Amino acid sequence: TTVPVGPHESERTGRFVRQAKTECGIHTRTTSAGSPHGGALVDLMVKDAAKAKELVGSCVKEVELNERQACDVFCLLHGAFSPLKGFMDETTYNSVVRDMRLPEKQLFGLPVTFDMRDVAGIKEGEKLLLKWKGEDVAVLEAASIYKPNKVVEAKEVYGTSSLEHPTVFSLIEETGDYYIGGNVHGIKSIAFPYPVQTPADVRAMLPEGKPVVAFQNRNPIHRAHFELLVCAQR
Repeated sequence: TTVPVGPHESERTGRFVRQAKTECGIHTRTTSAGSPHGGALVDLMVKDAAKAKELVGSCVKEVELNERQACDVFCLLHGAFSPLKGFMDETTYNSVVRDMRLPEKQLFGLPVTFDMRDVAGIKEGEKLLLKWKGEDVAVLEAASIYKPNKVVEAKEVYGTSSLEHPTVFSLIEETGDYYIGGNVHGIKSIAFPYPVQTPADVRAMLPEGKPVVAFQNRNPIHRAHFELLVCAQR
């Protein structure tokens, strides 16, 4: 379920399932910020107030985001999922699950999808107003509405379909049965109750011309993680 990363390809994206020959997607070595994946940092925020108002007014349904969805929307709006400009449609989803690549052949390790339990009354081509804590944050164009095979997704992406795997359990038991793919337009940046930074914010912090070691994990840094970071810094 993984492919080698060539010398001309970004190390930022990749699955790491049992095959040590492939670069791990969460460890990145660089001496500068480098180019964003895909070549340009995507910014989906609508700057024109009149255009934003028009988009909101064209929506046929409101959807209150859960925290997982809100995090994905935030990442899309500010380019953390560059070069994506929205949630993956069925063609892109299948390509990433099967080959770990976008249809344009760029590496992309995990599908980025918007799930719903019920899509009754929603037609392809319509727009959905995405809300967080009651505030309008984005508009999703429902270009593709499909029902994924989540067992296949789990097996291909995580290497197992066992519900003992916590992320597989979440995918199978907690994620909605339908996915909606399409472009996303930012109305207002999502305000979380904890500090967050956009990719642009992080890039602005990086020291110019100095080596940078990046480490990302799913939980607060433990002592072993800290020692790894100190060792890498030395």
